Amino acid sequence: CRYALQNDFIVNQDAKQYQEEMVKEFKDPKTTILSKKGLRKFKGLDFFPVDQVYKVKANLVLTPESIPFEMQTTTSRKPIYKKYADAYFTLEGQEFRLSLYQNLDLIVKEGYEDYLFLPFTDLTNGEESYTGGRYIDVRLPKDDEDYIIDFNKSYNPYCAYESTYSCPIPPAENALPIAIKAGIKKYKKK
Repeated sequence: CRYALQNDFIVNQDAKQYQEEMVKEFKDPKTTILSKKGLRKFKGLDFFPVDQVYKVKANLVLTPESIPFEMQTTTSRKPIYKKYADAYFTLEGQEFRLSLYQNLDLIVKEGYEDYLFLPFTDLTNGEESYTGGRYIDVRLPKDDEDYIIDFNKSYNPYCAYESTYSCPIPPAENALPIAIKAGIKKYKKK
């Protein structure tokens, strides 16, 4: 979970601005996740074209009885998450479900009580997007708001850029059997 957590503005901005802000963060030595060597070689990020088809309204079904669990990561680190809800939505005429999670360490920090983490994989992984899947960070909707999932704001785990990071692995239940041609593409190290 990175971009929405760093800056509340990012959660509420449109996808193109979100992508531009991400590139700025990568280029800035004060905010980049890249090593010094990685930053010197950084030439930019590639994105699928923003497509409103991939901004979907979802029906949230809360899962209050879910049991906290250790989410697998790319290292031995095992952060504790709890499934918060299932999001049901339609995309390309098909019905899908994705699980949304809360990091139990993060939600006790002021300002992060309403953040949800959406890790997912899809049929672009390994070819057009990062092999290990992508993430979306979102806030809980207000009472009168629709719940929106904007795949145009999906981003890569830190591991896509630097192998020293420990990144959550999207649970198998969040494997989408379609290609999500939205959001960030695979990072090509120059």
